[in-house]
Amino acid sequence: MKNKKFAWLTAILLSVVLVLGACSNDESSSGSSGDSDTITVWTMTDGLDDFVTEYEDESGVSVEVQAIPWDNAHDKLLTAVASGDGPDVLQIGTTWVAEFAEAGTFLDISDQIGDYENLAADNFYESAVETTKYEDQTIGVPWYVDTRALFYRTDLLEEVGYPEGPQTWDDMLDASRQLADRGDDQYAIDLPATDPQFPFVLAWEHGWNYDMEKGAASFDDPGFKEAIELHNTFYSEGLSQTGEGKEFFQAFEDGSKPMFISGPWDIKTISERAPEIEGQWDVKLMPEAENNNSMMGGAHWTVFNNSENVDQALDFINWMAAPETQVKWYEEFSELPANLEAWEDPALTDNEMVATFGEQLQATQPLPLIPEYERLGQEILNMLEQINRGGADIDQALEDYKAEAARVLGE
Repeated sequence: MKNKKFAWLTAILLSVVLVLGACSNDESSSGSSGDSDTITVWTMTDGLDDFVTEYEDESGVSVEVQAIPWDNAHDKLLTAVASGDGPDVLQIGTTWVAEFAEAGTFLDISDQIGDYENLAADNFYESAVETTKYEDQTIGVPWYVDTRALFYRTDLLEEVGYPEGPQTWDDMLDASRQLADRGDDQYAIDLPATDPQFPFVLAWEHGWNYDMEKGAASFDDPGFKEAIELHNTFYSEGLSQTGEGKEFFQAFEDGSKPMFISGPWDIKTISERAPEIEGQWDVKLMPEAENNNSMMGGAHWTVFNNSENVDQALDFINWMAAPETQVKWYEEFSELPANLEAWEDPALTDNEMVATFGEQLQATQPLPLIPEYERLGQEILNMLEQINRGGADIDQALEDYKAEAARVLGE
């Protein structure tokens, strides 16, 4: 069964190998050099090359950074795995861990973590550490984290009786119905319609969890159906707009969509793109049903499986994981620290909206740690599209989804 599950990935890797043939690496910055004074780092984040000059000065190690756009990263990593020609240090998104760990991309660093002061698991958010595990391996160290929370217009929510925002999903429905009743082209909330993570969050909050032992049968849980029905309510009652409409910050600014769910980066977006409503909006923890758990996202640092510079790679990761480094990274790039001690710094505590995200991070779960997660997430979005826009029967759509999930999981 295991072989069947991952046959698709093996086929991709083999095809890449055939294309590569006996070709040697012609990019001097993309592979392990074997030079202990130089390490190569692949990242999907711009700006790291300038940021690490302090580490280079302190350590005497040269860090060759290659920035890869997220859109190209998946294919580039597949090629690296197939050819064995990867970096020393590799950034990996949390939702890609299982897929690439199964393919043997990462070095298991379980035995080395204790040798570095900043790499201990209790330095980080527990659910972030969970996403660095695959089977009995530790494949990485948390770098930055993100989650989702509720942005809302305090002035408009006050008009419908919720000046501090809705506390529960029942509150959310009540507030949303009043907001949508304001007239034509007036809605309540801009739901993240293209985010495959949001349906999982909504299901968690209704008591559902993915069970690896059950596989596709996990989606029989009543909490999953409740989440899908609630999601549909926002569209069937006109509380959320079907289709894109205005840019989200414009709709937030003019009040036609006075709530949206997003990550911490949009604090800066709203501040810069909608300055006229300063003081009239805030960020709140996710609404609660059985709980208010949100998702644990972000990225980790990993060591590529055939790095010849493991000690230097781990020393670099240890520096990136230090609380003072993580605070500096936040100040320059607005990505939230995975290190708990970093959250004691005034740079984070003095900003109440950022601090709210820090509080939400205490109530998070990792997305299903399986190689098929992204395909399952995309199929959920397809199902919601059929229900919310196509008018599909929810019970039938759920049955079809469970059948497709079983196929994806190789059951």
